[in-house]
Amino acid sequence: MKTFILFLMLVPCFYLSQMKAGTFSDLEASMKKEPKPVIIHLYTDWCSVCKMEKHTLNKDQEIVDLINKHFYMVNFEAEKTKEKINFQGREFGYLSNGSAGIHELALALSKNKNQPVYPLWIVLDKDQKLIYYHEGLVSPAIIKQKLLEISAL
Repeated sequence: MKTFILFLMLVPCFYLSQMKAGTFSDLEASMKKEPKPVIIHLYTDWCSVCKMEKHTLNKDQEIVDLINKHFYMVNFEAEKTKEKINFQGREFGYLSNGSAGIHELALALSKNKNQPVYPLWIVLDKDQKLIYYHEGLVSPAIIKQKLLEISAL
């Protein structure tokens, strides 16, 4: 009986796949091997909209498959990531402000230079030029439509 209950608890794990995400250092190596468009998802751990959005998008298997097949993805925690990041030939560091702070790369990627809006979705083409920018909650239908357009290019 215990084995059967354990089996029932684990079965959903096999059917739920998530978006594969890497780091900025992984991205550089991957782009050299096989150039693809890049999705950069900026979020914070305190952002409830970010958490809801992640849950909703991970439930949409078509979006997960689309991202995993046609894009590189980097999830970037803008206020907790403290290591230096090299991106597009520049080095970015963490800007401490007492007990809080923000990463310089988050500010560089955001159009709102004072305080980025989370979640923030940035899509770059194979040459790392901006092709899509979205601040705040994005619906699965909208992100799916945009990603299908971009993957068809």
